[in-house]
Amino acid sequence: MLKQKGKWAFAAVVLLMGIGLVAYRAWLGPVVPAYQLVNRPLVQYVVATGRVTSESRVQVGVEITGVVTDRPVREGEHVVRGQVLIRLRADELLARQREALASLAQLKDVRRPRAMADLRRAEAQLAQARREVKRRQALLASNATPREEKERAEQALAITLAAAEQARIDAASLGRGQSEEALIQARLDAAEAALSKTVLRAQFSGTVLTHNVEPGDLVQPGTVLLEIAHDDGVEILVPVDERNLGLLRIGQQAVCIADAYPLQQFAAVVHRIAPTVDAQRGTVDVRLAIKNLPDNLRDDLTVTATIETGRQPSALALPNDALFNRHGPQASVWRIYHGVAREARVSLGLQGGAMTEVTSGLQEGDWVSTSVDLAEGARVRIATQGSDTALVDAQTRNEVPIKF
Repeated sequence: MLKQKGKWAFAAVVLLMGIGLVAYRAWLGPVVPAYQLVNRPLVQYVVATGRVTSESRVQVGVEITGVVTDRPVREGEHVVRGQVLIRLRADELLARQREALASLAQLKDVRRPRAMADLRRAEAQLAQARREVKRRQALLASNATPREEKERAEQALAITLAAAEQARIDAASLGRGQSEEALIQARLDAAEAALSKTVLRAQFSGTVLTHNVEPGDLVQPGTVLLEIAHDDGVEILVPVDERNLGLLRIGQQAVCIADAYPLQQFAAVVHRIAPTVDAQRGTVDVRLAIKNLPDNLRDDLTVTATIETGRQPSALALPNDALFNRHGPQASVWRIYHGVAREARVSLGLQGGAMTEVTSGLQEGDWVSTSVDLAEGARVRIATQGSDTALVDAQTRNEVPIKF
């Protein structure tokens, strides 16, 4: 009988202890996840996906109508300044050039020497005619010749004088740099200028993006035959959500990775922000200048750009899940102090998709709950969330205000 009573007494004690433990735990409150604030570096990023683009894309065409005989470049090929892009048939223009060259050679080797010889002969005949006139005048004065002879000599002098003048005009027009040579040289220049237009050369170094012509095609002025991207104008164009416009500044550094080459990254810098916002997409175009252009980049290649928009060498940061009643740079958090939840109003600094800087309202070592479903003065127990997991210098791919 006594043993039976002892068992009942022991069971009652155990039951009371269990009830007490449950009551104690109920008094302590539920277990909530919490995070302890510590000072550490904080970096804020904006990540967006864009494409490689060329600031300068030139459409190339011909200035004359002709038939294509050769197109030595292909799409994707890199060309340098002066490299031949297209050749046109030039038989007629070559004939014009040869004709002008032949005329110039004939002028220099035949016509000009002949004109000079004619001028010397005319001048000699003129001198002879003048001497004959003087001789006839002397004979007429001594009545040794009739007047008709003197008149015939004067007539011959007038004819030779006109012939000499014409010879001087002809020789002058055929002289070096005079009208005849200038006329032939102009014809030659015109033929060579037209001939030069039959060979289309690259005016700058770049990459051939498209070609719309093949040998045998008849092409005309105004037709786009090739499109070439300028080497010096390659950049990254990324559309960024307009909500992040206030974070962006000219000169901010970025790290880019092309989807085609995920293990190779390259540096870039923000060098232009569009003055307008795309109303349909709600984005603003940001252009990144590439510091050292990788050889494997191609136009329209997809690139993910991580732009550093802010950095604090030492900052208090907490997970965004802990924030509620957020209005601009102000928000509320549940601060856990001696097992009691108290609402604290805080001011925010750098803000990202995963972590946000606290500039006032909390201090290092404070515990905040990442559960916002609490009540003022409620007792709670803390389930620790490791700070290293929640914040690894805030330099993670999750620190993304927006990604397209």
